[in-house]
Amino acid sequence: MARTRLLQNVLSIIAVGFLIFTQPVLADLPPGNAVTDATAILRNALPIKQEEIQNLQHKLESTRELIRGNRWPSLAKIVSSSKFLITSKNQKIIAAIPKDKSTEAETLFNLINKNLDQLELATEAQNKDAFIEKRDQTLKLIGEVETLLVGDFPFQIPEEYNALPRLLGRASVDIRTTQGTIKAVIDGYNAPITSGAFIDLAIKGFYDGLPFTRAEDFYILQTGDPEGPEVGYIDPSTNKLREIPLEIRSPDKVLPFYGQSFEELGLYKTTPVLPFSASGTLGWAHSNASLNDGSSQFFMFLYEAELTPAGRNLIDGRNAAFGYVVDGNEILEKLGVNDEIISVKVTDGKDRLAPHG
Repeated sequence: MARTRLLQNVLSIIAVGFLIFTQPVLADLPPGNAVTDATAILRNALPIKQEEIQNLQHKLESTRELIRGNRWPSLAKIVSSSKFLITSKNQKIIAAIPKDKSTEAETLFNLINKNLDQLELATEAQNKDAFIEKRDQTLKLIGEVETLLVGDFPFQIPEEYNALPRLLGRASVDIRTTQGTIKAVIDGYNAPITSGAFIDLAIKGFYDGLPFTRAEDFYILQTGDPEGPEVGYIDPSTNKLREIPLEIRSPDKVLPFYGQSFEELGLYKTTPVLPFSASGTLGWAHSNASLNDGSSQFFMFLYEAELTPAGRNLIDGRNAAFGYVVDGNEILEKLGVNDEIISVKVTDGKDRLAPHG
């Protein structure tokens, strides 16, 4: 239907995707070895620079392949070096955290230390399940420490978008559907205008009761198309469609690019800070006619390694990702066009929404 606005021809592109990948312009795209874990992407996307805590994070994240291969001697070295790092560098890390959060940081470090002790025991016992459980718990704690390191919002949004809402930080939402509840983190640090539009509409109850208008196996679930002839949100102050510009940030830039795809910018091999490489990536829909006419419709990307390989999925750099499902991915597999959103509730971060610039 005309009102379903995400890349209307993209399925035909996917169908011939392997032929497209052989063309010179895309032949040397990065291989599909990108990070596919949503929580890891969110940790890496935080606007912080603290080498020690990030080194610890990356050490533990690097164990994912090792644990699959039962490489216990290598795992033991990583756990040992992680324990040394956290013991020798925790005060330096705490010193970088605002003083009013230092007590919370010390509590987190105590928990991290205990978890690393248990991780060492799991390694010695070669207990894979226990290792994975404690590693993931430890990474969650590290992510909480890294969040404490975030200072002021990292950049000034261009004045031309002052009339649009923006999310100055992160928010958490519960997306309640007819198949169950999905929990997602919305990332305003890297897509503040897109995230702001979504959270603004969630608070207004705009999405409540809306159906899924598109459900493509191994590809996307799309919703956000209101009843009636309109294709998005009509701003009552202007009686016009509120349009959100394409907003994608490159890792080497402080400010996102607005209104230009990576292809138009010549960034063929650049992976966005928020990539479509995890199942449940939230993306903002726009029409084929314009990159900047997205208004309310969004989709949840159904990552499938063979059909949409990370780094080569034809969506990175063409659509704005603005968040990730962190719990309830199994619900995504059940949803179809006969389902609907019951409600979207902002559970954290509502205070980070600014109505305009």
